[in-house]
Amino acid sequence: MAARRYAPEGALVLAAFLFGITFVLVGDALDDVTPAAFLVLRFALAVVVLAPVAVVSSRTAASRTAASPPRPPATPPPDRRTLVRVGAVAGVLLFGGFAAQTVGLQDTSPATSAFITGLFVIFTPFVQAVVDRAWPPASVVVCAGLAAFGLYLLTGADLGVGRGEVATLICAVMFAVWIVYQGRNATRVPPIPFTTVQMAVLVVVGLPWLAVAGVGDLTATAWLAVAVTGIACSAVALTLQLWGQRRIPAPRAALILLLEPVFAGVVSVLVGERIGAIELLGAGVILVAIALAERGPRRPRGARPRAAR
Repeated sequence: MAARRYAPEGALVLAAFLFGITFVLVGDALDDVTPAAFLVLRFALAVVVLAPVAVVSSRTAASRTAASPPRPPATPPPDRRTLVRVGAVAGVLLFGGFAAQTVGLQDTSPATSAFITGLFVIFTPFVQAVVDRAWPPASVVVCAGLAAFGLYLLTGADLGVGRGEVATLICAVMFAVWIVYQGRNATRVPPIPFTTVQMAVLVVVGLPWLAVAGVGDLTATAWLAVAVTGIACSAVALTLQLWGQRRIPAPRAALILLLEPVFAGVVSVLVGERIGAIELLGAGVILVAIALAERGPRRPRGARPRAAR
């Protein structure tokens, strides 16, 4: 019973874990292949993996609805127009975040980029507040600020402001909007088809960028990174994130996802890098912020109770 209660948080932690452990691998791959090629290939692979599952999921949901019409399902039957519309918007937002992050990386350090990108944890409660037309709870704002401070200590970011920092700040805002948008639409369509449409849209939008930027050198390291991130991060982790967001508020989901740099730091230690006391303190502060946030409500406002599975 307890395991089921914390399943949404567990899904988000696992998603953050998969994002974090591939950080080093992606960094090595981008020494060979262009960011445009990496993103297009990664998400194209995710579409190939998810598409058959999405088709089966949609048909199963439709057949269940037809078999038991009196009781409304936990997930509504897949409306193709709604699925395509919300999936397309989410895909464009996700592409905008990745594109802005990549542009920013050309003019700023990886540590600074990681810190500014992680500021989505600050922006998410305020984006949610605008959508809900209600000021976010003080506890949420405090936890988000505490987590951002921990992220600063963990990454050792340079707080100078330049073109790269501004681009990365736009990335953080885009990710915050994407998290809130995805959370608000998560219960309207099945998670796997929703994720699949997002990935397909990202690939289509990214093709012109790929045509301009080129491919680079598709080395064995690059292909390994594409395969691992395409399956583990895109097909699996993003689906887990969406499933988790169906059950908990977007601001708290953003806090849990901030575990990504913590897991990335653990992997860095395992591959031989040294982390100092300040970085360890930063990771601890992030964990404390998440623990405090977990004392909040366990279900988004307006969400339906889960059906037994």
